[in-house]
Amino acid sequence: MIRFADFLFTVRLRLMLVLIAALTSVSSCDSLIYDDQGDCNPYYKVRFKYDMNMKWADAFSNEVNEVTLYVLDDNGRIVWSKHETGATVKADGYMMDVPVAPGTYTLIAWCGEGHTTSFSVDKDDLDCTLLRDHTSDGKAYIKHDINRLYHGTLEAQEFPEQEGVHIYTVPLVKNTNDVHVVLQHLSGEPVDKDKFTFTITSDNGSMAKDNNLRPDETIIYYAWHTEQGEAEIFHPAPEVRSSSSFSAAVAELTVARLIEGNDTRLTIYNDKSEIVLSIPLIDYCLMVKGYHNRNMSNQEYLDRQDNYNLTFFLDEGNRWVNSYIYINSWKVILQNSDI
Repeated sequence: MIRFADFLFTVRLRLMLVLIAALTSVSSCDSLIYDDQGDCNPYYKVRFKYDMNMKWADAFSNEVNEVTLYVLDDNGRIVWSKHETGATVKADGYMMDVPVAPGTYTLIAWCGEGHTTSFSVDKDDLDCTLLRDHTSDGKAYIKHDINRLYHGTLEAQEFPEQEGVHIYTVPLVKNTNDVHVVLQHLSGEPVDKDKFTFTITSDNGSMAKDNNLRPDETIIYYAWHTEQGEAEIFHPAPEVRSSSSFSAAVAELTVARLIEGNDTRLTIYNDKSEIVLSIPLIDYCLMVKGYHNRNMSNQEYLDRQDNYNLTFFLDEGNRWVNSYIYINSWKVILQNSDI
């Protein structure tokens, strides 16, 4: 005759074995950690980071509003792609789910509103090309603002079969730059913005999937906004109650990616189509890279810096006084004014 105590012990033992088996099964799939998945499959997620800027801080959520990710296999074929925009991209902790089979992949991303508006991405080779107009004689030009464009790549990433969530981070580089040009008279007399035409010329309107420039025609970027500016300067001595007003013409231009060594020129014409000034823009921008950025390569500086402010001074004949300029608030003394 089985005693009640022995029966109770047997029941408890069987329950314990069942519980251990269940816990073993659960832990083998890591479901205690990934309970949202509910099985033993691997899950892949991709996040995007934009800290290639002068603040060295991730500005992705503040600046980027559209993302298109392409997943390429070992042969460079696109095996999966996805486009996301709006509130989804702006959400805290945003990551894109990438449901692909385990394997080795390269990730290519074109991001920002610009990649679907101001630029066009070729769905076969993933080149990104600036949309432009042409004059009757075939010259390419842009007369409007260019929406922001970002590029990212992550090469040869292993997507393992191991169960759990695997996260990959794609770093972004900004491919559009804002250039602000100020023309000011040394005498302080007014500068009429309508008497000047501001342009940047470059063949930088097409970028490959690795973000290097592809061969392209020369594009003329015209200022998409000009205005009159005026500032009043007071004498620093309190006993001298005087002030001076300085007038300036201010122009805003947007240009595609700046690459060291590329011939990109800023040229200003007067109302007689005469050249007031013409300078190699990239060389001038690099003049103010500065001591604190000395360990940074020139190209990294150009990729991090996306906003340039240049101030030029005119004499009484509306000619550029080419002895010095201001670039991003730095005074640059030109030793060679023939550049």
